[in-house]
Amino acid sequence: MLELDTITAGYDRLRPVVREVSLTLAPGEAVGLLGPSGCGKSTLAKVAALLHRPYAGRVVIDGEPARGWRHTAPRAQRTAIGVVFQQPRMSADPRLPLRDLIAEPLRATGRRDEVPARVGELADTVGLTGELLGRRPHEVSDGQLQRACLARALVLRPRWLICDEMTAMLDASTTAALVAVVEEYRATEGAGLLAVGHDRILLERWCDRTVHWQTPPTAA
Repeated sequence: MLELDTITAGYDRLRPVVREVSLTLAPGEAVGLLGPSGCGKSTLAKVAALLHRPYAGRVVIDGEPARGWRHTAPRAQRTAIGVVFQQPRMSADPRLPLRDLIAEPLRATGRRDEVPARVGELADTVGLTGELLGRRPHEVSDGQLQRACLARALVLRPRWLICDEMTAMLDASTTAALVAVVEEYRATEGAGLLAVGHDRILLERWCDRTVHWQTPPTAA
């Protein structure tokens, strides 16, 4: 279970954008978090991914409370969660070819021997050719770069996947392809999914249930 318990968070302690929000996600479950831009749903997603420390509340991962944030989080908790952001160019090192971008988490966790096989496997899964793997972010389209970012999020086989507006900048065919990759991964690995967005139709078709952002969010 991934649990967010009465989370208050933001970037100004006097004006938090998230106030006492609770949300739970079961293994294998897909939950959509629906709301307009600026409502705080992306901040909540970052808290869930251990990328943003809340002012109050707690995150519980598989029964264990989070014991740190970003690089101070224990490796076992940090690697249990894969994240895909809305803007791939903001989350990709422009110096790295896509092959190395995907491999980053493996190298960071001392699993270099897995790089060739795992990167090749995921490149096929997300639809990247060998020629594209040798290109840097500025040499590929947004859709191709987002495919690489999704592969990077999956490379350590996380138990929880957070997609924060993953398809907002993509065309319909690329959106369908990446959603299909996520669904195949969930079916194979039994991973839970938190999909954040403002496209009601997409989230309600994709997810088992949708949470509508209010104060606090209410389940649909």
